[in-house]
Amino acid sequence: MRKQKVGVITLGCSKNVVDSERLMRQMKINDFEIIDDPQKADVVVINTCGFIEAAKEESINTILNAVKLKSKGKIKKIIVSGCLSQRYKPELEKEIPEVDAFFGTENYAGIIKELGGELKYELLGERLLTTPSHMAYLKISEGCNNPCSFCAIPLIRGTHKSKTIEELVKEAEFLAENNTKELVLIGQDTTDYGIDIYGKRNLAKLLERLSEIEKIQWIRLLYAYPSHFPKDVIEVLANNPKLCKYIDMPLQHISDNVLKSMRRGITSRRTRELLYQIRERIPEVTLRTTFIVGYPTETDNDFEQLCDFVKEIHFDRIGVFTYSIEENTPGFVLGDPIPMDVKEERKSILMEIQKDISSEKNQQLIGKTLRVIVDGFEGAADEGFYVSRSEMDAPEVDCEILIPATNNVSVGNFYDVKIYDSNEYDLFGNVI
Repeated sequence: MRKQKVGVITLGCSKNVVDSERLMRQMKINDFEIIDDPQKADVVVINTCGFIEAAKEESINTILNAVKLKSKGKIKKIIVSGCLSQRYKPELEKEIPEVDAFFGTENYAGIIKELGGELKYELLGERLLTTPSHMAYLKISEGCNNPCSFCAIPLIRGTHKSKTIEELVKEAEFLAENNTKELVLIGQDTTDYGIDIYGKRNLAKLLERLSEIEKIQWIRLLYAYPSHFPKDVIEVLANNPKLCKYIDMPLQHISDNVLKSMRRGITSRRTRELLYQIRERIPEVTLRTTFIVGYPTETDNDFEQLCDFVKEIHFDRIGVFTYSIEENTPGFVLGDPIPMDVKEERKSILMEIQKDISSEKNQQLIGKTLRVIVDGFEGAADEGFYVSRSEMDAPEVDCEILIPATNNVSVGNFYDVKIYDSNEYDLFGNVI
């Protein structure tokens, strides 16, 4: 009997990537054939994102493209899962009846049953990686308890739910046995880890336990929340050589006026105190953050405060998003009064400030030696570059260190690289 061919399309963030990887492992165990090209599949599973308007549009368009393939007889079945389906299932069932089944987030059992298989609960920690095997995301929790006015995540993913340390160590050990050397810790709020099952924030202990896995060499922390950042995590990051001196902490804004309306639970003063405390204890730390511009209550003065803050702190990496109004969130009643052209202008101004900061920081690295991990190769065989990252850079979102093809390196391995040139966002180096 021919194996059923299944194509999985993953949209949105790294949390969705992990969900798809767990699902595909279950598919493989159930003897389905997983293929990359949806047009050659019997069944297409679309893991959607429903976080902001642009993500919703991408998810809808992807579903409609699959519907066209089905109408032409190129695929037999469409299954939609993930955040958009979790949030809007009744509306989607009504508007797109061509979809065979809708499932919410993490409904592995339902999807596998729909495919004609059986979920192996004891193997849920196992995954079929879609990232390069030397790097894997480790989702340590699901959902969020924070009341941010602009965010629909609690509506979609529910309240904060941690996985136990034992579960996560087992998953990390499985990844390590399959060549993973770098773990990137993710969750809606990683700093709340453990509070629901241990009665306290237990991220520091988790980091220590994960660092004991021999084959894991780098552990990186993303999505930290500033208002309750555990101080013991600062000490662990400072002292444990396997923990990257890197913190991703989405701050969203710095004006007290905006922070209060956003319901972030922190003030401008406390934010600065935390950042200076981290830098004092870990001088070499790389700080990454994200900001929202065009929030309904953001005045010109609020935005000027944000610009001055970015210049003051000299973040190593930042991302900037324009405000997206989301129904049923606390901020929905504020409307969306700031025109899109103003939002885009503010985003451009902030990114231009950061561009100069990034260029300055990169120039200071010329002549330095950095330890890097090689992610892949781009370009012609004899003229291209090996793409690598240092401890200062998370995959997909941060700077890359480009190593000329003339260097003798292998993807997935660590090397010491001497930097010889830079631009605003990338470095160039040769292996020592």
